[in-house]
Amino acid sequence: MASPVDVQDADGLAADAESLRQAARAVLQRHPRHADASMTIVIASVELSRRLNRRHRQHDGPADVLAFPAPALPPVMASQQAYLGDIVIAHELVKERCIERATELGETLALLVIHATLHLLGYTHDSADACDRMWAEQAEALRDLGIDPAMVSRYETAKLD
Repeated sequence: MASPVDVQDADGLAADAESLRQAARAVLQRHPRHADASMTIVIASVELSRRLNRRHRQHDGPADVLAFPAPALPPVMASQQAYLGDIVIAHELVKERCIERATELGETLALLVIHATLHLLGYTHDSADACDRMWAEQAEALRDLGIDPAMVSRYETAKLD
């Protein structure tokens, strides 16, 4: 069963919701325990990203991508489909950064969805070992989509958390 990845884009900013779903699935299929989990990707304004970043991370500025893991289901509900959480992408900010960094928008959006999905699964980059594990998973998911992981280095100056 393909995991249900809901893409919410009230302003019609993202051109290809299916490619965002495919990026999330590229991660989920590599983690059989979560292969059927669901999640939501929200294409948001820069202002919404700023407000969420301020409220939840105490950073006063927008983020290109934010990940909000859902709490674990209680044991009595463990057999139900897990909801991993929400990813919020500030589409216009990402577009600007793509222009600045000479990266392709579709590939960059895939990178951000992959990165945030890994966060929803509990991956971090708060230590060298954790970062190595997360970046290796990220590179494999990018390759699964036919994207050269070398593109990450062109975008890496943007904060990916």
